[in-house]
Amino acid sequence: MVMIVTEPARDKILELRAQEDDPDALGLRVEVTGVQGVEYTYDLTFDPVADADLEAGDVVEHEGGLPVIIPVDSLDALRGATLDLPTAGAQNGLVLRNPNRPDPLSGAHIELTGTIDEKVRQLLDGQINPALAMHGGFAGLDRVEGSVVYVTMGGGCQGCAVSAMTLREGITRAIREAIPEVTEVVDTTDHSMGENPYYT
Repeated sequence: MVMIVTEPARDKILELRAQEDDPDALGLRVEVTGVQGVEYTYDLTFDPVADADLEAGDVVEHEGGLPVIIPVDSLDALRGATLDLPTAGAQNGLVLRNPNRPDPLSGAHIELTGTIDEKVRQLLDGQINPALAMHGGFAGLDRVEGSVVYVTMGGGCQGCAVSAMTLREGITRAIREAIPEVTEVVDTTDHSMGENPYYT
């Protein structure tokens, strides 16, 4: 089971589907269409179940009387998600509660030239800092010693509990993938400083 549709949500969706032409042939297609900030964006449509490309890897799950179609490209992003009705009674529509978050540093690739120092600066300026800016932070190159890169985080990233993880995982991966000659990325940020000290 890739994603769960709660019973109240399923009842609401079946009610809406009943107003379509040939409702029994339709399933709810749930697709990840992009990224906005730190969340995925989604598109929910009624599509003929017969149109699902099972050979390509699309998945059709049956939730009660409702077939749910998940395109192959959206499977990983939707794994473990729950489609539900809003908890606030005044809200209309559906809520997709998704434990998965997009990697803000993936997807963009830029041509890097020059020394390791120059390449790291180009990568920070062109790809990493625009992603971190959404969270009010930035990463700066402290120094390069041989094949080891020392990076400091500032702004909203300094002292943030997530920033140490962001640096270790996302930024380290981005630098090492883009600049294979880098063997190690070291976080030189003083996380005991900043508005939300992580280490005190």
